[in-house]
Amino acid sequence: MKQNIHPIYEEMVVTCACGNSFTTGGTRKTLHIDVCYNCHPFFTGTQKFLDTLGRVDKFMAKRKAASGYIPKNKKKEEVDRTPKSLKEMLEVKKKADSKKETAEAPVASL
Repeated sequence: MKQNIHPIYEEMVVTCACGNSFTTGGTRKTLHIDVCYNCHPFFTGTQKFLDTLGRVDKFMAKRKAASGYIPKNKKKEEVDRTPKSLKEMLEVKKKADSKKETAEAPVASL
């Protein structure tokens, strides 16, 4: 086994965002974490919303921007837009059904 290639294992202080701190073993002197046993919902039984980096807002902004996306190789009129509400979906279905009925109307034979 090679000598002097492993890091030194020593006591380190872990500090949580809630203010709790405890000591454990590790290769660093200090470690900062977002959630610990003192504030995690599994251990406390209460739900707490953590959005430290604005991840939810960032996702919602991307989703909103993507709703108006049109591929570069297609024109605005060629893009198949899905109806945005149930009312619009029903109107589209009624129009399609009425066109189908007129096309399938029986022809009087002589």
